[in-house]
Amino acid sequence: MSEKMPAQVAHMNRLTGVTDVDCINNLQMDCNAFGRLCRILRDRCRLVDQRYVRVEEQVAMFLSSLAHHNKNRVVGFHFLRSKHTVSHYVHDIMRDVIHLHKTLFVQPLPVDDSCDDPRWKWFKGGLGALDGTYINVHVSIADASRYRSRKGEIAANTLAVCDRFLRFVYILPGREGSVADSRVLRDAC
Repeated sequence: MSEKMPAQVAHMNRLTGVTDVDCINNLQMDCNAFGRLCRILRDRCRLVDQRYVRVEEQVAMFLSSLAHHNKNRVVGFHFLRSKHTVSHYVHDIMRDVIHLHKTLFVQPLPVDDSCDDPRWKWFKGGLGALDGTYINVHVSIADASRYRSRKGEIAANTLAVCDRFLRFVYILPGREGSVADSRVLRDAC
């Protein structure tokens, strides 16, 4: 293991220790946001450095697999780790991010009578706005027909709800692209 460590440290420095543009290209967030996410996971989820894998590398493996739709073997190749190690840490970080939903998502406040925002003053008691969007995904050839959207792309139909300050309140991801918006809304209710 000791002969791999310098290469692993060099890879992490190339991911996060360079410019924000490179960090965004690799992890889909800038260095500051990456550092804050790692700090939140350390403080609130009690995530700790393991013997050979630091928290930053665990989070980078998780973000790399999400950002580029990479399989565990591809992420393992880039990080010089086994598929099992990558899978273990991706699941751990995913579990911790799910536990952070109260921190990352806000509780909506209804529009009250004193609201003077011209866009929202007509919606007394309203909590926010919702809309659906398609997110491109990679699926097996057998499942491709279910994920083909009305525009012909392979995508997942996702519902998102924001409060009046444009903060996310609720997200329902992962329905097949061929599913109608009304069915996604029914599933959310």
